[in-house]
Amino acid sequence: MNGKVFLVGAGPGDTGLLTLKGKTCIETADVVVYDYLAADELLQYARPDAELIYAGKKGGDHTMTQDRINALLVEKARQGHVVARLKGGDPFIFGRGGEEIEALVAEGLDFEVVPGVTSAIAAPAYAGIPLTHRKFTSTVTFITGHEDPGKPDSSINWKGLAATGGTLVFLMGVKNLSHIAGRLLENHMAPETPAALVRWGTTTRQQTVTGTLDTIVENVRAAGLKAPCIIVVGEVIGLREKMKWFENRPLFGKNIVVTRARAQASDMIARLTDLGARCLEYPVIKTVAPTDFSKLDAAIDNLSTYDWIIFTSVNGVLFFFNRLLEKGKDARALGNLKTACIGPVTAEKLKSYGINTDILPKNFRAESIVEAFASESIAGNRVLLPRAAEARPVLPAELAKMGAAVDEIAAYHTVKDINNAAPLIRELEDNKIDLITFTSSSTVTNFKSLLPPEKFNSLLENVTIASIGPITTETAQKNGFTVHVEAATYTIPGLCEAIIHYYA
Repeated sequence: MNGKVFLVGAGPGDTGLLTLKGKTCIETADVVVYDYLAADELLQYARPDAELIYAGKKGGDHTMTQDRINALLVEKARQGHVVARLKGGDPFIFGRGGEEIEALVAEGLDFEVVPGVTSAIAAPAYAGIPLTHRKFTSTVTFITGHEDPGKPDSSINWKGLAATGGTLVFLMGVKNLSHIAGRLLENHMAPETPAALVRWGTTTRQQTVTGTLDTIVENVRAAGLKAPCIIVVGEVIGLREKMKWFENRPLFGKNIVVTRARAQASDMIARLTDLGARCLEYPVIKTVAPTDFSKLDAAIDNLSTYDWIIFTSVNGVLFFFNRLLEKGKDARALGNLKTACIGPVTAEKLKSYGINTDILPKNFRAESIVEAFASESIAGNRVLLPRAAEARPVLPAELAKMGAAVDEIAAYHTVKDINNAAPLIRELEDNKIDLITFTSSSTVTNFKSLLPPEKFNSLLENVTIASIGPITTETAQKNGFTVHVEAATYTIPGLCEAIIHYYA
């Protein structure tokens, strides 16, 4: 049986603008064929066993010709596959989606079209430019900016465009900007007509350059703007100064490195991205299960003999409960234990397993949990402490001084992730990084180990360092880092707040 092709508009770049139906198509596809302008982040929705095929076309550099793409879609559908064909923006707005559908129709193959948010609308909106406004214009025209200027007979009615009085939006036209502005001026559009270009619209790399028809070419040249860009011409551009919002976010334009383990980085990346930052995900650590579960298994088998269980991180909760469940037990096995957590996020993770914490200190570090136990009589109590094998010894040592018998057991290991060293160093050498975040002492030491010692100072000369708390700061300073930002509240939201305050 033949398969089916879904022609999916991937949106303009902001992955949040993908439609729900488009997401479903990616999730269920056997094969995903994607373009240069289809955000790589969307591929995370694909099945692990899905075949991913890059067919990108970038400024004349074609990985595949259009005919080859058409043939590929036909081939995969004939093999019985469900294919998600991801195209940037909307597939039918200068996306050559019609040609791909015609190829499928000619072969009698099944297909569906899933519209996407076109950059022609989204990029101006994110730049604060409404394409229509009843005080300015009620018409908008979309035009390809990709037409060959050397054609003897243009298919574009330049005289008509110049006379519309409405908003004009040119797609893929930055290379032809001089020609576009010239043709409009030749056809008597006023030189003082506002014009704007938006590059990488809706993404954290967005750039907007404004001017008038007679100045925009020089302004764009001075700014060094290159494709991909949307060109907007019309009086509505005058509303940008009071309506721009995306570029007003507190961290807009900042390139921030996130060094924490990829599995725990999503919340932090989401927060920083919402604040306008471009997050560069370079995890320097990863968490792995212990190679020997015998000690953890023994503790789980004897939970009834403990009085307390203390969780110092989300990972501790996660790895402990993973093993608990694998052994056929559940939260009821902890019914006789009192619990303590470091940090509200750890407490929330514990609560997700149906258990509220009995102790949550005001400050989120090991010393604070010792202080919180000052009002508890734990002399003679047995305490289970499942945590990272590499954790600091202060907590078990202090609890032991209070008379508790502490079983410190490795629930997981924190190991170095060296996969990102080369691209990270290139970004630093090119001065493309504004700020580096450290969320634990291990992120500090592992990050430093990735840098060539002789280049350490020069690579970090113009880079801001942000730390999640005093312990991490102390480790950073001992390793030669100058810490510029330290969170007052030792959590990811607290670190993000401190970064905002620093740049404000």
